[in-house]
Parts: sequence; structure tokens; C-alpha cells
Amino acid sequence: MKTFFVDMHCHTALKPFGQSFESNAGENSANSDDKNSIWHRNAPSGLTAVVQDLLGIAKFTQADFYSLVKGNCKLICASMYPIEKGFFNNKLGSGGVSRVVDNFITGVGGKRVKDVQQANDYFAGLKKEYGFYKQLNGTQVTIDGEAYVYKLIAKYEEIEKYLTDNPQTENVLFLILTIEGMHVLNSNLSVPASKADFLKNLAEMKKWDYTPFFVSVCHHFNNYLCGHAKSLFDIVGSEIDQSDAIDTGFTDLGWKVVRAMLDTTGGQKRIYPDVKHMSIKGRLEYYALLEKEYANKIPIIVSHGAANGMRSHEETVIDAKLGNTFFDEDINFFDNEIILLAKSGGIMGLQMDEHRIASKEAIADIAGEILLKDVRTMRSKLVWNQIQYIAELLDEAHLPAWDCLAIGSDSDGIINPINGFLTEETLPDLFDYVWEYADAYMKSDRAKSLNPENRLVTADIMNKVFHLNAKAFLKKWFV
Repeated sequence: MKTFFVDMHCHTALKPFGQSFESNAGENSANSDDKNSIWHRNAPSGLTAVVQDLLGIAKFTQADFYSLVKGNCKLICASMYPIEKGFFNNKLGSGGVSRVVDNFITGVGGKRVKDVQQANDYFAGLKKEYGFYKQLNGTQVTIDGEAYVYKLIAKYEEIEKYLTDNPQTENVLFLILTIEGMHVLNSNLSVPASKADFLKNLAEMKKWDYTPFFVSVCHHFNNYLCGHAKSLFDIVGSEIDQSDAIDTGFTDLGWKVVRAMLDTTGGQKRIYPDVKHMSIKGRLEYYALLEKEYANKIPIIVSHGAANGMRSHEETVIDAKLGNTFFDEDINFFDNEIILLAKSGGIMGLQMDEHRIASKEAIADIAGEILLKDVRTMRSKLVWNQIQYIAELLDEAHLPAWDCLAIGSDSDGIINPINGFLTEETLPDLFDYVWEYADAYMKSDRAKSLNPENRLVTADIMNKVFHLNAKAFLKKWFV
């Protein structure tokens, strides 16, 4: 098999799993023509591309399995996400009008929206989505006369074995399951959060055939474990209230859950916390826990994120010119956090949401291009700006500059994808366009000031960011 890309975070099942509620809830169809098939591709059209550009709403599929394979992205961390009720019980209410609007925004289907609005057990929803992935595991599907298959992976060495045993295969996709939000442990939303239930459900999850590799502790709303950062802005943010527990730290229950996630006694499988969506208070508390109790044993994971350009939450100073072009909210990461992540041997998946990697002003400055080539040239610079900034930050700290970044697209996670690169099928194009910026940079006088060990050739930098860093990280920790 030729070299392939890796995506550390995407929501491949969000739309097809949601669409399954229109007929047979939880059924993953082997017919790629069906909307409830994880292989179903709904490509961007002229109209849906315009809607995405104007409103930031992607009605098309971005990370369906067909697009992933065609985009040569064949190893993904597939994020399961039982949608939080707060997403659909918003200022519009929870009735028919709300369902129409919410379905339009998410593309999951009206019946799925209604199901979420009425849900009382997130853990049952998680198990149903887990079952959705398991249904077609290893099952060949035929699309346009070609055979395709996906394989759920319990540890990294299974990928190496499969590739050794099947050296000529190309149309295969490897899945590592993850979760976004530990609200999934709540199996009764009608009563106060129960330590016994949360820990029982976590223990059950650890015994699954495909235990999630990492889980973001927080997501959009109060989960009674740790406060979240503000994550919803613009149109969606104006309709959805995130205020309950926002910006707070860990609760006693939260600490019990995190320690249980990390516990390996009795041969338990460890589940690594992902710090994305944690409040800055929660993140700092978690880093302190790692330093005190797990020194050099736990990598800091940001499955999908970006730099915000500021030194720290205490020193909101922007030193570098590039930092002025970033989205400067604390849903993104401060310089001191990125340095901590690199020192821990961690990984940051760079999010392919242009409103997360760049400020509105930076995006406005490059708007107006019509030809696809020009759009791609300008928008790929937003991605390179993040890569360059983080590399220079780490170089200044006398750390390996290019070793902790990967791709964590968040495709199909209700994001505003980068114009010109709307789906996973365009990853090879993004690679080529970012390459041009990387190559120009490494030939510049600015690159000559990097520490000698960080002056790599362009091919090494690009391969690290788009696949080698992620593979090395997974090989070390996903065991």
C-alpha cells in the first residue's frame, strides 16, 4: 500500500448514524446509495458550497468513508458523539421549528434531532453508535465496481499486521475509535450525576473489543465533570446557551473519572484524556495532575485544535506577527500549553475549520478570490501559518519543531471547512498547496535562524505533519 494520510479527529458517523433514525435507527447500510450508509458520499454542489461559504454550514458529507479513501486518508480516529441535548433544546425551543433549523445545521435528520431532544440516557446512545461502527467492520462493499472495506483496530500493531498480510490492498480504511465528551457516561439525565453510574459505565467501556483510545473530557455543555470553554460562535452560538459551568474547573466526580480513565491496574485498558474543549482552568488543573502524579507517563492530547497566538492565559500578549492572524479565544491553545504538550510527547491535530485557525480579519483579507486555484492558494496559507507559528515557538524553546503536529480535521463535526478544501477527498490538494509555503519558508532567511536540528527538508516537514507524527504517536501509545 502506498503512503497514506492520517486524521486524528473526524465525525464519520454523525450524519449517516443520524439519518438511520429516519427508517431503522442504528442500521449501517452496506449500500452506499443509502443516506444511512457510512460509505454514502454527498458531494458539495454549487448551492451547498455557497451556503457553506455564507453561513458556515456544511450540508454535504466531508468524512464519509468513500471520500476518505479517495483522499488517501486511510487511518482515522473516528470520534463517537452522542449529541448533547443542549444543542437542540435552544432558544428556538424543542418543537418542530427547532427541529427543522437544527436538522439544517447538522444534517443528521429530523427524527434524530427529535431523538436527542427526548433522550435521557447518553450511554445507551453511545453504545448504539458503537454498534453502528461494528456492523460493517470487515464487510466488503462495492462502489462503482470496486471493493472497499474498513477495519476497526484495537491496537496499532494490527494495522502493521494487516498491511504485511495484504501488501497490495488499497481500498481499506483503518478506524481507531475515540469519543468527544464524557457526558456519554451519564445514563440518567433525570437525576443528579451519579458517581456509581459514571464509573460503572466507564468500566464497561474499558472492556469493549474496541476501547476508545482517547476521549475529550468536555464538549459543549455542563457534564458535571469539568467546565468547558466557549466553543459556539456566530449563528450557532447566538442560539445556544453554553453558560452553565462554563470556564469552571474539575469537580470531585471529574477527578474520579479521569483517574479511572488512566488506571491500568488488573490489566485495564487505559483511555487517554483529550484536553480539547476543557476550560483553561480545567486544562491547567489537568496539567498539574500529570506533573504531580503521572510525570513523563501521559502525553497531552489535543485531537483537534489550533494556536491562539497568546503567551498564556495570564499573559495574553501576542509576540509574533503570525499570532495576530489567529482566532484568539481560549478554545484554542496558548503558547505555554503547546510547549507543555511537546515536552510530554503529545500530539496536536490541526483543526481544518478556517474560523478556528484564523481570525475573521485574516479571512476577510484573503476573501474575494473566484478561481479555485486562487482560493486554494490563499486559504492553504491559513494552515501553513499555524504550522510555521508552532514550529518557531518550539524551536525557540529548543524543542523539536516539527514533531507534535498532525491533522485533526474535525470533518463532519459541524465545522466551517477551509474554502477550496471542503472534504477529506481534497487532502492531497491541501498537502500540495501547503507544500509550496513550506518549501518557500525553508528556503527563506527566516528558516536559517532555526536551530540546526530543525532545518529539515520540505518533504520531511510535510510528511511529518500529514502522517508520520500521527503514526509514530499511535504506534507508541495505542497498544
